[in-house]
Amino acid sequence: MTILSRNRLTACGLLLPLVWALAPVLADPQPTVIFDMDTVAHQPAEVVGKDKIKAPAGTAELVEGKIGKAVRFSFTQEVSGAFMTGRVRATPDWDKSDGFSFWVKGDGSDSFGGIELIDRDDFALRYGYCFPIDSREWKKITVPWRDVVPELANPLVDAGKGYAPSHFGNLFFGKWFYWATFPQHSYAIDQVVLEPKLDPAPEITIPAGDPLARVRGKLHDHKPITFVTMGDSLSDKHHWANREILWSELLAKDLKAKHGGEATLVNPAIGGTTLSQNVILMPRWGKQAPSPDLVTIWFGGNDFDTKVTGPRFKEYLQLAVDRIRRQTNGSADILIMTTAPGHARWETYADFEQAAKEVAKEKNTGLLDIAAEFRKAGTADEALKRTYWAWDKVHLGAKGHELTKDCVLAALAGEK
Repeated sequence: MTILSRNRLTACGLLLPLVWALAPVLADPQPTVIFDMDTVAHQPAEVVGKDKIKAPAGTAELVEGKIGKAVRFSFTQEVSGAFMTGRVRATPDWDKSDGFSFWVKGDGSDSFGGIELIDRDDFALRYGYCFPIDSREWKKITVPWRDVVPELANPLVDAGKGYAPSHFGNLFFGKWFYWATFPQHSYAIDQVVLEPKLDPAPEITIPAGDPLARVRGKLHDHKPITFVTMGDSLSDKHHWANREILWSELLAKDLKAKHGGEATLVNPAIGGTTLSQNVILMPRWGKQAPSPDLVTIWFGGNDFDTKVTGPRFKEYLQLAVDRIRRQTNGSADILIMTTAPGHARWETYADFEQAAKEVAKEKNTGLLDIAAEFRKAGTADEALKRTYWAWDKVHLGAKGHELTKDCVLAALAGEK
C-alpha cells in the first residue's frame, strides 16, 4: 500500500509540471491591442465653431477604466467634423481578424458616438461606425468589419474582395459633417482590440410573396403604423425646399384620413447626404423606431455627385436592405424608390434606377419607380413642369411633393 501511494505521488509529481508547461499553449491567445487607452493617444483636432474662431474639438483626459485607465472624450456643442485623432499601425493581422471591439462608458444621453477609420495614405478612403452612449456603465461594443461602412464612393470592407482593413492608418473618435446634429456629449473608451473570431453574420430572411403585405394588411384593418423615410434633401424637413410642404407629412395625414389608423412618421433624412452615410446612422432612428412597419429608401443625387457608380450604388442598396431587416428583426416592409430626375439630369441616374429595380427584385422589397412618374409630369408644358420642382430645378416644388405622396399611397395600395 505504501509503495502504491508513492507511485501515485510520483506520477502526480511528474504530471503537474507537464500540465503547467502546457498551460500557456492551451490558453487563449492574448488579443492584439490597438489602443489600451492607458495613455492619451488621441488629440482633439482644431475646428471652427459658430463664432468662426478655431478651437479644439473638445478634451481628452485619463479616467478610471474597465481595465486600468481609460480616456474620456468630451465634445463641444454644434461643431461639425469634430474628431479626436489617433494614428494606428494596421498589420496583416487586421485582415485575418473578423473585426474589433472596445469598451465604452457613456454620459447617459440619447446621443451617439462615432468612429472614423481612414486609410493610411488617402483621406478619401473613409469609413464610419455609430454606437450608443446611453449607458453610464461599461459596455462592450463588438464591431465586425462588415458593419464599418464607406462614407464616400468606396468599396465595402472585406479583405478578400473589397477594402482590406490592413490599409487603415487612422482611427478617430468623432463625427463627420453628415451627422448633421452635434450636441455636447462625452464618453470614455477602453481597450480597443482586434477580434480574431466573431459570430458569423446573422442570416437574413428574404420574405416570400407580396413584400408590402404586412403594412397593407395593417392599413386595411385600420391599425396604426409607423414609417421611416430614409433620404436626402428631397425628404429632409429642415431643407429650405421642404419647410412649408413635405411629401412624407402629407402621406401621414392621407394615410390616417384614408385608412383611419394613426400613421406615425419618423424622418431621419438629411440634406446633402448619401445612401451609405445614412446606413451608418441607422442606429439613431432605430432607437426611436425599433420595429417600424415600413421603411422607404430614396437616394441618388448626392451619391452621383460623390462619384458613386451604378454597381456601387447597388451594393449600398443591398447593404441598406439587409441592415434594415437586421436592425428591425424583420418587422419592417421596405419600399425602394428610384432616384428622382432633375431638369438638367433627365436621364442621368439611369444606372441608379436600374440598380433599384434589381435590388428590389433580388431582395423582394417594394419598388416605386418615382423617376418614371416625374418624367410623365415633365412632358407637360414648361410652366406646369416648373411647379413640380423648386426654382433650382432639382428639389421638389409643391406639385412634386404632392406627386410623391400620391405615388407612395398608390404603391401601398398595390396600384403602382
